[in-house]
Amino acid sequence: MPRIFNIQRFSTHDGPGIRTTVFFKGCPLACAWCHNPESQAASPELMVDADRCVSCGSCVPACPEHAISRDGEGRIVTDRDRCAACGACADACPAGIREITGDLQLPVRDLVRRLLADRMFFERSGGGVTLSGGECLAQDVSYLEELCRTLHGEGVHVAADTCGLAPREIVERLLPFVDLWLYDVKALDDEVHRRYTGHGNAPILANLEYLADRGATLNVRVPVVRPVNDGERDIAALAAYIRNRIGDVRVSLLPYHTAGNGKYRRLGRQVDARAFAVPAAEHMERLRQICIGQGLTDVEIGG
Repeated sequence: MPRIFNIQRFSTHDGPGIRTTVFFKGCPLACAWCHNPESQAASPELMVDADRCVSCGSCVPACPEHAISRDGEGRIVTDRDRCAACGACADACPAGIREITGDLQLPVRDLVRRLLADRMFFERSGGGVTLSGGECLAQDVSYLEELCRTLHGEGVHVAADTCGLAPREIVERLLPFVDLWLYDVKALDDEVHRRYTGHGNAPILANLEYLADRGATLNVRVPVVRPVNDGERDIAALAAYIRNRIGDVRVSLLPYHTAGNGKYRRLGRQVDARAFAVPAAEHMERLRQICIGQGLTDVEIGG
């Protein structure tokens, strides 16, 4: 059964209207700039807000793996290699600075029941449910198909937020029940894509073209990250590809941000040493105009 690390209600950036977004854990890509690093691994993980730790020591005896101790200065330290992410330390922490992310697993019927609690907001705003991650298409296909079919049967608009790296079978099985595909394209250049995400983009583009050829509703989303893909030539080439091969679909240019950097520390990981810069608003507008110049008529910054 898939693991969920967040169910975010009243979301307004994951498709039209007011939405409830289900964030599944596990992703086949390892984007160097990922702002949800807790979504990458499929298994549960411990997150610790060490800056708020008062070193009370309640977590030390609670850990069955003896992964928590004090250092020479009396501070609480966690041996990540020994941690089993069981949650005992989180239960014992009076300050609430320890949590296990990805420990929620729900049968389809229970998840649907939670999601339908927001039906009134979906209907009034033209919203619905968005499946995200991590990577929603990296989850069990039978679970996903039942979930999407059930929501679709209830008249709920379903969006899939995906990196596109998934077996074709999964895309085929979900196609009848997904109303909108929020489809990430990180880089058109295969070498650049492989360098910064750990995987080539050929299967991603192939799935995107498959969906376009079958008339799926697409919103191509491009995370704009300097110096990965923010060059004017990069965006011009990508825009030309979208217009000529995918069609005049909505394109969202998503400027890189650093909001997720604190999550790396909470996971006991270092932020990627490569320098990524936030693109200036003027540059983003220039890229938007380049996309329009390539024949795309619905181009937004953000979204």
